[in-house]
Amino acid sequence: MHRKSNLTHLILASVVILGLTLLMVDVEAQGQIAFSSNRDGHVRNGRPTHEIYVMDADGGNQRRLTNNPASDHSPSWSPDGKRIAFISDRDGHPHRIPGWFTSEIYVMNADGSNQQNLTNNPADDRDPSWSPDGKRIAFMSRRDGNNEIYVMDADGGNQQNLTNNPDPNGHPNDEEPSWSPDGAHIVFTARREAHFENKFAVTYEIYVMDANGENQQRLTNNRNNELLPVWSPDGKRIAFVSDRKGNLDNFDIYVMDADGGNQQNLTNNRAWNWTPSWSPSGERIAFSSNKDGNTEIYVMDADGGNQQNLTNNRHSDGSPAWLNSPFSVAPAEKKFTMWGRVKQFYR
Repeated sequence: MHRKSNLTHLILASVVILGLTLLMVDVEAQGQIAFSSNRDGHVRNGRPTHEIYVMDADGGNQRRLTNNPASDHSPSWSPDGKRIAFISDRDGHPHRIPGWFTSEIYVMNADGSNQQNLTNNPADDRDPSWSPDGKRIAFMSRRDGNNEIYVMDADGGNQQNLTNNPDPNGHPNDEEPSWSPDGAHIVFTARREAHFENKFAVTYEIYVMDANGENQQRLTNNRNNELLPVWSPDGKRIAFVSDRKGNLDNFDIYVMDADGGNQQNLTNNRAWNWTPSWSPSGERIAFSSNKDGNTEIYVMDADGGNQQNLTNNRHSDGSPAWLNSPFSVAPAEKKFTMWGRVKQFYR
């Protein structure tokens, strides 16, 4: 009788695991990727401007979310998929480069409605990244004279400088934050005085710090630039961009372990490969590339194989952001909870 009961529990547990697996696969297949595009033909001061779009994960059903003559780009999904943070220069604050304008962090509903300015200051604010619980947004700001990593509440309140790394020579720039899936750490790009200086400038490297800004540690160390780090959904790997050819003209997508080890080139082509974004399962990576002549959104397997063009149009499409909903794949701590419930069938 006891053996029969165990067999029944084993069957039930197998059914639950299969159901969860199919649910994760199905949600990823039906997932969404937000991106920016200049296909609408808007021009400001002689330069094309971008709008925020969203599409299905297979490239279908591409639709526009923003519509204004300014530039809206760099979308970032909230963890629940209900909101999108992005940057916009629509407020017209003059940039230090003549004819350009500084950006603010905005947020809108996932359908493009209810667009709101969160940062509200004349300095440049960029690179929004949601915390896993959706309560905070990390971002880059130049309000203190150089680029620093800040964090604010999701409504724009309580803005705080995390990196606090000023330098009279202008070397330090801390930018492009990305939260770890457990919310404990933030990986980011930094240019600091001790870095190698090539013929162009002091190079960027990838750092990680605690979510409160403490314990800043360097993960990469080479003579060229490392940029745009982003955590995998399981927290074990970090995708990033590097110009290890050293010419600031060819960038590849790399991946490394979360401690900086085992760095591998995924794209391996003489093009500009940019802005990696993991799929919810961690099995694929979306990115932008101009390898076919103009910038398009591509997707590839997490080992760099099976690269496919999703957008396929003659305009510029960039800044892909895959919706990593907690309903599509469980973070590590939730996965253990699910497994704990499954294990109860064996008792």
